[in-house]
Amino acid sequence: MARIPYFAYLSVLHLYETLGFWRKADLLKVHFAETWNELHHLLIMESLGGNDVWGDRFLAQHLAVAYYWVVISLYMLFPKSAYYMAELIEEHAYHTYAVFLETHGEILKTQPAPQVAINYYRDGDLYMFDEFQTTIRSESRRPTVDNLYDVFINIRDDEGEHVKTMIACQQTQALLTFTSPHSRVLEPETAEITEIAEAA
Repeated sequence: MARIPYFAYLSVLHLYETLGFWRKADLLKVHFAETWNELHHLLIMESLGGNDVWGDRFLAQHLAVAYYWVVISLYMLFPKSAYYMAELIEEHAYHTYAVFLETHGEILKTQPAPQVAINYYRDGDLYMFDEFQTTIRSESRRPTVDNLYDVFINIRDDEGEHVKTMIACQQTQALLTFTSPHSRVLEPETAEITEIAEAA
């Protein structure tokens, strides 16, 4: 369910790009990075047994299809409202994880981190992880994953980053002016290359 808004945004933005209405890759990159992040949250939960009950899977899958079309419609008609709805959902997720950590912190500290979390937060390619951190310098957030407590801290903080990104996407002209973290890193180099080319 958590990935559905970002899938919906990507679908609409790809449609707009195909029809020639819009052509800016930054939102596509960031929303894909957000789906990648939420996918890893899902994989972590599944590794902890979160998908063991058939009824839970059935309900989630069918709700996800309906939710997808609701978000598609909302994003096409009122993109700012779609981002605001996602902001509220991600903010709720942040607080839910915070309460969970307060309640179960001591037990979580005694449990090992799942391998999928270690691969995502520490040992894997962190480009996509950096790409959804839109309010901090790229590569500045390197979480620890020593135990299950760390994993849930990281997931909680990821939700906080999603909230910040959704707020940034609601700004006036965000569809045209929003830049991804790696685009901002590349901008000075691109300007320098342009200056060299013009001088030649």
